[in-house]
Amino acid sequence: MKKVKSIPSPITILMVIIVIAALATWLIPAGKYNTIAKAEGDYFTLRTSKGDTSLPFNQHLLDSLQIKIPLEKFANGAIFKPVSIPGSYQKVAPKKQGFIEVLQAPLRGIIDTIETILFVLVIGGFIQIFNASGSMTKGLTALSTTMKGKEKWLIIILTFLFSFGGSSYGMAEEGLVFYPIMVPIFLAAGFDLIVPVAVIFAGTQLGTLSSITNPFSTITASNAAGINWTDGIIERSILFVLSTLFTVWYIVRYANKVKKDPTQSLVYKIDGNITSPFSAINTTNSNEKLDVKTKLSLALFFGSFLFMIYGVIFKGWYFIEMTAVFLAASILLAIILRLKEKEFIDNFINGAKDLLGVAFIIGVARGVTIILNEGQISDSILFYSAKMVGGFPPVLFILILLAMFMVFTLFISSSSGMAVLTMPIIGALAILVNIPGKEVVNAYLFGMGIMGFITPTGLILPSLAMVNVSFKAWMKFITPLLIMLFILCAVFLVAGLYW
Repeated sequence: MKKVKSIPSPITILMVIIVIAALATWLIPAGKYNTIAKAEGDYFTLRTSKGDTSLPFNQHLLDSLQIKIPLEKFANGAIFKPVSIPGSYQKVAPKKQGFIEVLQAPLRGIIDTIETILFVLVIGGFIQIFNASGSMTKGLTALSTTMKGKEKWLIIILTFLFSFGGSSYGMAEEGLVFYPIMVPIFLAAGFDLIVPVAVIFAGTQLGTLSSITNPFSTITASNAAGINWTDGIIERSILFVLSTLFTVWYIVRYANKVKKDPTQSLVYKIDGNITSPFSAINTTNSNEKLDVKTKLSLALFFGSFLFMIYGVIFKGWYFIEMTAVFLAASILLAIILRLKEKEFIDNFINGAKDLLGVAFIIGVARGVTIILNEGQISDSILFYSAKMVGGFPPVLFILILLAMFMVFTLFISSSSGMAVLTMPIIGALAILVNIPGKEVVNAYLFGMGIMGFITPTGLILPSLAMVNVSFKAWMKFITPLLIMLFILCAVFLVAGLYW
């Protein structure tokens, strides 16, 4: 095998992107759209370059500003972020980002994402306590024995479930907690480390591409575009089924090829003989029965995930509540295992330390967005892009819009942030070229969904760091699938113009 070339670490890649974003603030004219948002009382706050102004909270004001959003969406909290006002873009004094800002960007990114980082660190502590009990090994041994010879069905079922989680309620960061569970199972089955990333990360990301009821993307974007979120739901549902089938076929095909000949593994070819942070399980004592303590530990382990998912879907939980679930589960697990106080703390801290690299990657990725926002060029990128496509015929417009959202995703990885920034502007522009509002929303979903598989500012780098796989190996694996998904999405968008 050829000597494997050294590959930059995820944090190095992100720092390079931060530098490029800072350079862009010197090349792209600074500009801002005026924004409007509901204030604490019954009034709107209009934010311009000259300052904030309080305006009456009524539909007439929204109509006069060409914002096609019903007043009730602001009143009930469905739209809670500042909304860009169409036609209000204006150049502002440049705020070129320099050496100091580049240094501060990852630090400010860590502060901005502290809730996500705490979630990851607490998960690390919880996983370490569970691993120390031996319950993980015993449980995975039993599952491996049960699924022996049927690992293909495990890929099929889990990919569908993760995809459904992404499509239904926006499952994303929650997927990080499943790597310690799935990596040992897939390694024991003879697959490589790309397979669990494909099942977990690609599964959830695939769901966000065809979001059916995702409140963070579909509902927020539809509200911002002034349409009912159920418009286009049939189209998205069909795409969900087809894209999931494509992806399951692609992963199973690759997994079977690696199992048959391990030298065909892209991890082996590109990264070499790397080790997994989660060991493969030993099935020597596969007939050993699970004791009561192990059963209780396993029930608490999986019950914590189910309880978290329930809270996110039905109670509107966010990171603080999700983190609290696993903190409480860690304490309960320590009680079940009868761990001493020092033993509990040492295991918890060591587990958090193991995921510290992942936590830093999440924070540094946010630094890219901070540079663009502070440099006041995010709105400029949107303005010049919209201006470029304004006179195109509908078919060309919608395809270029898909490509534009793919590019935007490199700079803005937040689905809700992208929605409130772009939908009022693009939605108003689409009306002029006779494009249905649902197709504008779908172009946004498909563009973010496709690029989300590879954008360094998203979750792919933390996911790869979890399993110790390089970005180069992932790109080699995922590129053919992305081409297929792009063609599929483009066909759906063009067909949607005439449905």
